[in-house]
Amino acid sequence: MSKHFKPIELNGLKTYPLSERKSKVAAADFAKPWKEGSKFKSFMESLPDILAGSDIKAVISSIAKAAGDKRTIVTGMGAHVIKVGLNPVIIDLMERGIVTAVAMNGAGIIHDFELAMTGRTSEDVAASIGSGSFGMAHETGAFLSEAIIKAKEKSAGLGESVGMAMIEKQFPFLDKSILAAGARLGVPVTVHVAIGTDIIHMHPEFDPEAAGWATHRDFKIFASVLATLDRGVYLNIGSAVILPEVFLKAITLVRNLGYHAEDFTTVNMDFIRQYRPMTNVVNRPTAGGGRGFNLVGHHEIMLPLIAAGVIEQLSIIKYN
Repeated sequence: MSKHFKPIELNGLKTYPLSERKSKVAAADFAKPWKEGSKFKSFMESLPDILAGSDIKAVISSIAKAAGDKRTIVTGMGAHVIKVGLNPVIIDLMERGIVTAVAMNGAGIIHDFELAMTGRTSEDVAASIGSGSFGMAHETGAFLSEAIIKAKEKSAGLGESVGMAMIEKQFPFLDKSILAAGARLGVPVTVHVAIGTDIIHMHPEFDPEAAGWATHRDFKIFASVLATLDRGVYLNIGSAVILPEVFLKAITLVRNLGYHAEDFTTVNMDFIRQYRPMTNVVNRPTAGGGRGFNLVGHHEIMLPLIAAGVIEQLSIIKYN
């Protein structure tokens, strides 16, 4: 035993009744066991109203309310969303009028095009980088480079130009293309390119001047969409850097121009919590109003759950 310190006396400790204490968890918020044969609505209601269980319900309700009120709902997405098979879910939400605009990075047009043309995408980089053949598929570079040049010639955005070019070619898997769906439905699909990040930038046909012009036009279209975001929803799904930065700049731009874009919901969805999405999507833009959410999980599970929840809530609104 230390010569200088004796165990503290506990006899004078002050306590109070447990019933008077504020607790963050209550039995009423617990999950409910699944009943065989129940509906999806029952599944969502069975989730605990605690942490992410509460957040995913709030996200679904925010999207459903915005859709019911005909407000702007924007899906910003990294290319991984395409590579895990979620194009049909995004397209369905576009066709239902729930998603009113889509924004993607430069890799998005690559995977979306390859799917539309061949029904396959996502190159095995490890198997091809050693030989220098990574990113050298001829059709990908040639088709997208031509569409980019046409975008500037026709004063069109990059997303619109690629979508229209795929429709003109009538590719066999056109129904799986978000870009083609946007062109067909009149839903803005903007593409935000960082030069040097995408395989087509290595191809001799690629015109950086035309790409810069077209992607800047898409940035202005994206900003025009965000000018109507009040009481709407912005989702950032799987983009850790490009789209969070583009979103922050576009929101700043429309506010500077006098548009009221303050009261909206933002949602970030990814495998891990990262600095830019948390700062530029969840926290900063909603500091003056609205609410931001961060959902951690696999896109191929989380997005279909949210989409189904929104569709179910909208059906209840419709028939009540």
